Amino acid sequence: MSHGAFAIGGHHAVVSSVSGASLDEETHALVTVVQALRADLASIRSTDEVASLAMELAVVQFEIEGTGSVTPRRLARLREAVAEAHAVLGLLASGAALVHVMERLGALTQRPPTGHTPPGPSTSSDDDEWPEPE
Repeated sequence: MSHGAFAIGGHHAVVSSVSGASLDEETHALVTVVQALRADLASIRSTDEVASLAMELAVVQFEIEGTGSVTPRRLARLREAVAEAHAVLGLLASGAALVHVMERLGALTQRPPTGHTPPGPSTSSDDDEWPEPE
């Protein structure tokens, strides 16, 4: 098996073939906290929210291991699962770590594209859409 994770037995441990050297810093941090949180979630009582979060974490980990990155759509689904299971995440250090990494990733995805300039005032209008630089 390559670029995957597997577990054996009732009290299993997940073994992953992800190479941290091949991932960018943010993706490496994300897969690290995803693995830690998956291990922690396995030790608590499962609810629908916990099961949904565990499934999203597994899919995120699988995607990163297979492609070396995670899609914005997958991150959005993980954010939804995190929001639904926030009560559990507050009790786990790995949950807080996941929220922190996701906030960092969210901040990175919110940046405007390189070379983007905001629209200025219209040449056919007296309206100033953007304040003058000081």
